[in-house]
Amino acid sequence: MSALAPERILLAAESGNHQTLTSVLFLAVVALTVGITFWASRNNKTAADYYAGGRSFTGAQNGMAIAGDYMSAASFLGISGAIALSGYDGFLYSIGFLVAWLVALLLVAELLRNSGKFTMADQLAYRMKQRPVRTAAATSTVAVSIFYLLAQMVGAGALVALLLGVDSQGLKNLTIVGVGALMIFYVVVGGMKGTTWVQIVKAVLLMGGTLLISVLVLAKFGFNLSELLGAAAENTGKGQAFLEPGLKYGLTTTSKIDFLSLGIALVLGTAGLPHILIRFYTVPTARQARQSVLWAITLIGIFYLMTLILGFGAAALVDPESIDPGGNLASPLLAEAVGGGDGTTGGAILLAVIAAVAFATILAVVAGLTLTSASSVAHDLYANVIKKGDVTDKDEVRVARIAAFGIGGVAILLAIPAQSLNIAFLVALAFAVAASANLPALLYNLFWKRFNTRGATFSIYGGLASAMILVFFSPVTSGKGADPVTGKSLSLFPVSVDFSWFPLENPGIVSIPLGFLFGWLGTVTSKERESEEMYAELEVRSMTGAGAE
Repeated sequence: MSALAPERILLAAESGNHQTLTSVLFLAVVALTVGITFWASRNNKTAADYYAGGRSFTGAQNGMAIAGDYMSAASFLGISGAIALSGYDGFLYSIGFLVAWLVALLLVAELLRNSGKFTMADQLAYRMKQRPVRTAAATSTVAVSIFYLLAQMVGAGALVALLLGVDSQGLKNLTIVGVGALMIFYVVVGGMKGTTWVQIVKAVLLMGGTLLISVLVLAKFGFNLSELLGAAAENTGKGQAFLEPGLKYGLTTTSKIDFLSLGIALVLGTAGLPHILIRFYTVPTARQARQSVLWAITLIGIFYLMTLILGFGAAALVDPESIDPGGNLASPLLAEAVGGGDGTTGGAILLAVIAAVAFATILAVVAGLTLTSASSVAHDLYANVIKKGDVTDKDEVRVARIAAFGIGGVAILLAIPAQSLNIAFLVALAFAVAASANLPALLYNLFWKRFNTRGATFSIYGGLASAMILVFFSPVTSGKGADPVTGKSLSLFPVSVDFSWFPLENPGIVSIPLGFLFGWLGTVTSKERESEEMYAELEVRSMTGAGAE
């Protein structure tokens, strides 16, 4: 025993050094983002500064911020994890997320920038009755944002638990509370300027970290992608099926329909995500809005190609049993593996770097989501519904800051029981809700002259309710069973609870058509006729930018 004592002391010392390194990098990222927030807060003087960053960002800057917003924990952790667990079928997430930007570019970006001001509701309410439309849009914005927030905060809990070697569920929950407190701070102090700069810095860190790990993974296989794929198929024990369609979504007719539903939600959802839509208001012109999307598509496209390497790299180099059931830790564990493995200095350094980058990713995205929700509550509900436009910029911003506390608290409470779910999957649900509730109303308002107030409220509430109800009665919430390794429930509710009757995990294939149907039904059953002059004015404004703020 005494002969082994020096070796044990050395191992303990190394472990302590690695823990110190991890903690220092982790705290450095937090300090950097906090510093940016304080720096940006000095310029928040008006509502336009707080909501839209004073419309002072260039197309390139806003494109990097959009990419930073979009390349969330779901992308970095969830998609690579889905690929590591499901191979080819996991990579289909990446394709859906990327193709979605074409819809945003062609149908939404320029038109929304020209015809709106601060929130999605500004565009909808331009030619309709303010109070019902703004109330509906604010409700939808908060619902979509909270779904998205869940994904980021679940990722934060898993990540910090790995970083700090935390096994206690109580400490994981405490981590989620800490992330919630940080996101509230960013929104309350920094507003859109602080949030945007945090997202830009995060995008640079994420692209750099992902590129580094991708190069190291490829180097392990002599930069031969075929060898990487072969090793992944062999290491997972699933053989050729790992590299072919059907491992996850081709087993049954239901799973095939579920994949179709997922694809529809991903492709259409981006153009209805409130935190993406408000980014188009931070640039001075529609031309800059188009440039923003082009920059974003370029960065996001490169990033999603690298997730292919991360996912298959994790499948090839990481012990499958060490990857959590949701797959959220695949990328950090891969970083540790290519750095030298568990217990090595190189592994500890790369794990700490990638985990810190992922944490910066989470902080930036949750700040953007919280700001979006708080802005909608303050600008749409408080300023235009309750106060009917009779409010000062100072009061409006004060209410937005108060709303950030409430929304952050709700997200924390919901994230704690959702920790066993894959975060890419949680984001796909947010996309389904956005595509069901927001996109039909936006498109109808832009392109259908007859569309009116009842149609807008029917579309938003109908699509939102359809998606939420179907998710609640789906296997996501109950009845999915337990993980064979951990025994934990794969649904939100415990294994013993099962009230699911809707067979699909993603409701998009049903709820999105219902959103469009409700919008049409509300319009044609209403005696209200919106002013053709107002529609003509909106059309000219959306196409040319005349009168845009």
